[in-house]
Amino acid sequence: MNIAIVGAGWAGMAAAVTAVRAGHGATVFEATRTAGGRARAVLDHDDDGAPLTLDNGQHILIGAYAECLRLMRAVGVEPGTALLRLPLALVFPDGSGLALPDLAPPWDAIAGILRARGWTARERLALLRAAAAWRLRGFRCSPETSVARLCAGLPARLLHEFIEPLCVSALNTPAQAASGAVFLRVLQDGLFSGRGGSNLLLPRVDLGALFPARAAQWLAERGHAVQWGRRVQAIAPMGAAAGTRWSVDGAQFDAVLLATPSTEAARLVRGCAQSPHAGALHAWADDAQALAFTAIATVYAQADAQAVARCLPLPMLALRQAADAPAQFVFDRGHLGGPAGLLAFVASAFEGERAALEAQVLRQAQVQLGLPAPRIVQTVVEKRATFACTPGLRRPAARIAPGLLACGDYVQGPYPATLEGAVRSGIEAARAVAAGSE
Repeated sequence: MNIAIVGAGWAGMAAAVTAVRAGHGATVFEATRTAGGRARAVLDHDDDGAPLTLDNGQHILIGAYAECLRLMRAVGVEPGTALLRLPLALVFPDGSGLALPDLAPPWDAIAGILRARGWTARERLALLRAAAAWRLRGFRCSPETSVARLCAGLPARLLHEFIEPLCVSALNTPAQAASGAVFLRVLQDGLFSGRGGSNLLLPRVDLGALFPARAAQWLAERGHAVQWGRRVQAIAPMGAAAGTRWSVDGAQFDAVLLATPSTEAARLVRGCAQSPHAGALHAWADDAQALAFTAIATVYAQADAQAVARCLPLPMLALRQAADAPAQFVFDRGHLGGPAGLLAFVASAFEGERAALEAQVLRQAQVQLGLPAPRIVQTVVEKRATFACTPGLRRPAARIAPGLLACGDYVQGPYPATLEGAVRSGIEAARAVAAGSE
């Protein structure tokens, strides 16, 4: 088959690599000149004018991201080199919090909870009881249950210092508005999928080099085109319902995979007015257009390298969030291969103004980390970073019409908006169009 993939983000590149490995032809159309979509490299300069590569957000992976890791290897990226693997830890600057030992599940979670610093015996037992109950129920709850309701019986410290940071980092949605069912699936796969599944995998290279840019090189080396700076204007069916072919701006393909943001996919789908599937196409576009989105802000700040080494014992620390303290996590980019003293402060589910955010983050750095006079390097606000993962959310299906599928972290699936969810959707879409041709 000759397959068009619209979008060179993680889902699109996963679809393209999967299609090519199965013996099909792939042409990728990308509106920008950078691979990665909402997880991409960003070029900047330091104070001396030297090139500085950042990311549009501080993303992390976990050990359970099996498909991400498999495709990285397929295009020549070695995860053991490109990623720093650490046991799961939600540790605050004062040393309190949860850190899991390197044990097989569920013993790692049990031991980590029992040893959590700053928690009382009552709080530890409450979390163990809750985790046992969730596991006995198969990590399932009503689709309408929120994370806050799911965890309503837990002590306030656990809600504030464990559940809420974990929820907002995984779902980018506050606990009171987040889906309990999706949260439980994240816990199940992260904590009970096998040894190492809960490990944090922190990128040592920029997000482009981690997979999408390397995937583009891999495709080019095999003669498959990635057309940069090419925003697709229209797609259209070119045949009867069975065996439909598709045009992409006039070029013919056997199938089209839309790996764009949901709003762009909805625009292209609505443009198929003459399709025999017009009703279904418009219904799909309505579902895609109805999704709400939340922002993630990443504030890059430079501090004295020796002070950072003293104040950040780990490459990643949790921060105490409040109305005037928006960042939930801080990453030591110097520890991850970047310039010494460069920090990334992450504020998930961000709402507010950039100037206020920067001032508040600098104060967090001084008050919570004890860092003297850090300065802002760059602030990246990804306004539509993820869909709002709310209870009972109706997500668009992957299949739109014969030969036309969508892939991306927003399509129907068990995961929130994560890199693994995006990659899996791309793999499944590529396999589905190939299976439909047989």
